[in-house]
This record gives sequence, C-alpha cells and structure tokens, in this order.
Amino acid sequence: MTERQMQIGEVAERTGLSLRTIRHYEEVGLVVPSARSKGGFRLYTEADVDRLMVIRRMKPLDFSLEEMRDLLEITDRLAATDGPPGQDERARLRERLDAYRKISEARCETLRARLDMAEDFAATLRRRLDATA
Repeated sequence: MTERQMQIGEVAERTGLSLRTIRHYEEVGLVVPSARSKGGFRLYTEADVDRLMVIRRMKPLDFSLEEMRDLLEITDRLAATDGPPGQDERARLRERLDAYRKISEARCETLRARLDMAEDFAATLRRRLDATA
C-alpha cells in the first residue's frame, strides 16, 4: 500500500502554516517534499507534516533556523533504521535532545511569566476603565 501524498495547500491547511512559509522551510532545507507530481507539484507525506509541526512548535519558543535544523537532524538520526546510531552516538544524541527539552521548558516558563504580567496589565486597564465609567 502506498503512502498517502498531499499537495502543499492541504499541508498548509493541516499545519496552519502559509504556503510561503512552507516553501521557505524547503528553501532553507528544513523540510523537503517527499515527491513531485507529474506536473511538478510538491507532494508531502504524513511524516513531512509531522516535521513541519515540530518546526511550527519551535517557532514561538524563538528557536533559530539553525537550532531547528539541528534538532531535526538529531531526531532523524535517532529514528534512522538504515545504519542506526551505535550506543555511544545514541547516548550523545539523546543528551543533545534532552538539552533542547530543557531549553524548551525554560522558555515556556518565561512565556508563562510574561503572559501573567500581560493579563495583570489588561486587568489593571479594565479596572481603571470601570472606575472612570
């Protein structure tokens, strides 16, 4: 059974990314369409959509394109079935992956604190507006 392939429009709809953004990620080498149609249209698989979702989730945490590329290379290598990493390499890759996890958790905490401050500010404005009514 062949894997289902999607055109870029469907991928954009599923990921919430614009066509332009998906093409940009292709240009910088973060994602490569799995195939092309006879007419030259980009065709993506579920694995490509998953990859784009990883990138999408990294973006609000201010990861650079290079960091995104590095993380994707780590996960690709860990998932490799043809020439899988040896025990030592696997341990190093897992350490690097864990470092990204720690950075992500720290950035989430920072964002939560900023959101709390923003909500407090909005509440202050509501109270002042109500007081002047």
